[in-house]
Amino acid sequence: MCDRVRVGFIGAGRHATRVHYPSLASFPDVELKAICDLNEERLRSIGDLYGIEYRFKRYRDMLDTVSLDAVYVVMSPIPVGFYADAEPMTSIVIECLKRGLSVFIEKPPGVSSSETRMMAKAARKYGCKGMVGFNRRFIPVFRKAKSIVEEYGKITHCLAVFHKNALNEPQPWGSVSYLVADVIHAVDALRFMGGEPVKVSSYVSKFYVDYPNSFNALIVFDSGCVGHLYSNYSSGGRIHYFEMHSKGIWAMVDLPLDPPEKQVAYILREDKPYGEIEILRNLDLVGGIRDFHITYGFLQENRYFIDCIKNDVEPETSFDDAVKTMEFVELIASSTIG
Repeated sequence: MCDRVRVGFIGAGRHATRVHYPSLASFPDVELKAICDLNEERLRSIGDLYGIEYRFKRYRDMLDTVSLDAVYVVMSPIPVGFYADAEPMTSIVIECLKRGLSVFIEKPPGVSSSETRMMAKAARKYGCKGMVGFNRRFIPVFRKAKSIVEEYGKITHCLAVFHKNALNEPQPWGSVSYLVADVIHAVDALRFMGGEPVKVSSYVSKFYVDYPNSFNALIVFDSGCVGHLYSNYSSGGRIHYFEMHSKGIWAMVDLPLDPPEKQVAYILREDKPYGEIEILRNLDLVGGIRDFHITYGFLQENRYFIDCIKNDVEPETSFDDAVKTMEFVELIASSTIG
């Protein structure tokens, strides 16, 4: 591989241009080589902004024309047939892998574990790196708090809370549960903290809408850790935090989108004066830089993916690992009590 990783983008929507383009553009060892989007205005504006030479409306034309090392496929994993003229994300990813290109995608990695499994199988078959953007694992204050807790021993209890208000919105892409489309971030974070689930009791219900929007689970992990998922999409707004406990220590990580000053971890240790809580600030860990793609882990996950390609290392959130998160999501959905 050349010194600079040549990257092509399929997708130039709001999320990609907010977090992934600026992250990659800041790396001296990455070249934004090509861009593909059906929207001509986005092709022009984003291409001009980042000086991207090759621009396409059809992704196969991009793959046929430009020599690349990796492709970012940043698009919704819409169910087959949702858009009559749209090719499913899964088939696009597999086509990129067939051509020997490493691939980064956002969550969710397909609309089912079977789709994720297809991408994982293709990545193994063609010897490529595949990574899913479970960015919570890469938010500096979350990762740091977890490492501090683990200094005292294995995590014995963990909690993931993710609430929003989606009462005026239909299910994503017409038929995909919010558990798959969004709460998956909290589910993946539970795996990150606790390990692999061996027992799950869940209660999925609906409030004020005609589709499931409340997701609650009690989990026992293979490590012995006890986990809790608590998610309600009929609440007052976005609330997102995690708890971890080990021997003589507790940490709570609060992750609002903004302001970054409120992205903090509270840590209580038995070897400190009784009731004295330490505050670990995310801004301190990123050098005071307030840009969203830096504070919320996107720069870090992108740097990690590029390093995995360069060093021939399987990503932590590989397609194979993402299969486990998707299976966990489906276990929660199917293990409902009551």
